[in-house]
Amino acid sequence: MKRTRRLGVARVLVVGGLCACAALSAAAQAVSTAPAKAATAAASTADRVPAQLSDTMFWRLVNELSEPAGWFRSENFVSNETTWQHVIAPLLTIVPRGHAYLGVGPEQNFTYLAWLEPSIAFIVDIRRQNLALHLLYKSYFELAETRADFLSLLFARPRPAGLDTSSSADALLDAYERVAMDSALLASTWSRVHSHLTQTHGFTIAAEDWALMRRVDSSFAIAGPAINYSFVLEFGPSSMMSARGMPTYSTLLRQDDGAGSNLSFLGSEKAYRVVRSMQQRNLIVPVTGDFAGSHALQSVGAWLRQYNTRVGTFYLSNVEQYLFQDNNTWPKFYTNVATLPLDSTSTFIRSVTNRWGRGSGGPLMSQLIAPMQGTIEAYRTGRVQWYGDVLSIVWPD
Repeated sequence: MKRTRRLGVARVLVVGGLCACAALSAAAQAVSTAPAKAATAAASTADRVPAQLSDTMFWRLVNELSEPAGWFRSENFVSNETTWQHVIAPLLTIVPRGHAYLGVGPEQNFTYLAWLEPSIAFIVDIRRQNLALHLLYKSYFELAETRADFLSLLFARPRPAGLDTSSSADALLDAYERVAMDSALLASTWSRVHSHLTQTHGFTIAAEDWALMRRVDSSFAIAGPAINYSFVLEFGPSSMMSARGMPTYSTLLRQDDGAGSNLSFLGSEKAYRVVRSMQQRNLIVPVTGDFAGSHALQSVGAWLRQYNTRVGTFYLSNVEQYLFQDNNTWPKFYTNVATLPLDSTSTFIRSVTNRWGRGSGGPLMSQLIAPMQGTIEAYRTGRVQWYGDVLSIVWPD
């Protein structure tokens, strides 16, 4: 295992915020032509997650791995992290393809999946609405052959003329920003989603979950590409006016890796197809779970062990920040992580708010990558006492 370093918080955050430095720029250029060319090569042949899950197994995992929903302060329809692509280049030198992926939150996970190509992904979030959002995303990916068709379904807007599979993310988003919502398309898409999930897949979805999906569906339609982290359906577009600088969906998906290449899942048709294939094979499993809970993460780990599969990447966003604030529930989280099947390449992706050492300039969040085993060892030996301690555990730069 690579030796971890404990750096001052200020320096760590600079590393996380400046992943476009010279060393990583070269790496980013090297991986910008096609997803998932990890320098560490393919995963061990011992990794035996099925290439496709049956509808029955997928739905059983969604239900059996989930915990009762908890509360979070935002609906979090979309991310607010603009530099999340900056860590892709170093990740590709550390994490082998074929390991499992764990994540939290909405669309930013798809970009990591497109490039890391895990054998399976579990998106674990305390909000039941996030599970509903990912069921909608599953439908949109499976129903839409291309990125242009996907955006049409997502935003309930007719596909503009002139778009094709070679269109850039900027061109796609420019086009959809000029198109108004179509109520008839919204209704027909909802009908297609309902039929796809219940008849094509055979999922038995509770009325409460349908209501959550309808809320998500309506929110994306009303706000369109301008939807952001602060959007509230009841207040409509006006809820985004005092958005505290939150980026829109359109802004997020126009970002690059810090070296000029848009590696997002909408950045190329190839990246989109990687995620679409995982959705079609039931390999992106949404789970309702508390990181500090007693069931979801431990159950995911137990399932992976049945298939001799290690966790390669765990995207945390800034959940740890809340765990350290919330009655010190963070020890329960690290206890849960310790039950996961890990190896020396297992890596955390942390998102850190600017106020933790970066001042008022720059993006709202910066990303850090850190060894999972090194973090657990620091916790076990008492070197983690507050949030700043985990931010000081990073892969050597």
